[in-house]
Amino acid sequence: MILIENIWKQFSGKQVHRGISFDVREKETLVVLGKSGGGKSVLLKMVIGLIKPDAGRILVDGKNVVEMTYPELRALRFKFGFLFQGAALFDSMTVGENIALSLRRHADFAHGEIRDRIDYALHIVGLDNVQHVMPSSLSGGMKKRVGLARSIALTPRYMLYDEPTTGLDVATADGINLLINELRSSLGVTSIVVTHDIHSAFVVGDRFAVLEKGETLMTGTREEIQNSDNEEVRKYINSSISPSESGHA
Repeated sequence: MILIENIWKQFSGKQVHRGISFDVREKETLVVLGKSGGGKSVLLKMVIGLIKPDAGRILVDGKNVVEMTYPELRALRFKFGFLFQGAALFDSMTVGENIALSLRRHADFAHGEIRDRIDYALHIVGLDNVQHVMPSSLSGGMKKRVGLARSIALTPRYMLYDEPTTGLDVATADGINLLINELRSSLGVTSIVVTHDIHSAFVVGDRFAVLEKGETLMTGTREEIQNSDNEEVRKYINSSISPSESGHA
């Protein structure tokens, strides 16, 4: 379980977070909704200790990330897979080498086990036999899948997704959404997805945290946020969804 509790953060005098709070329950996908530039990606980096809040607590399995030492943070990060917004692949390395890099950095696997984990991860994301392909030869959607493969090669307990469908066409984005759901089902991971894409959010999310101006407007299921008494929540949701989407549960 992950608990975000009363998080405050400012950069260069600009207040980004003003008491953000929500929890992520075991084996669920919690989607953080909010406008671009609202500090959603910063929250993900706080969860794994890359950025520290000015105030507040972040608990992962009952331990406060904010107070962890570097060795403790390193151990914590073994539990997480992170899909970056741009997939963050090294263009000078093959697909297999990109995935192997994370395995070699984080654990002492034998060569054969590294190869097996690469094959397994690529199979999970539907990309068999691309180990020797260079990232420049891949489409945007395929790069995202390779990024996912790299994230799950270490069999994480938690997954963090930073705008997973940004820059993708509708069909490719839908494929990534379905893959996120499949990973939850097959690996049993607990996930946080940050996005401003309502369609994607409603496909993958079990619950939602709606952020506005650095504050948590509310958390709840799709039905709860769509029927919220909070005028700001309704305004955000209704301005973001199409009429066809609003009629589906």
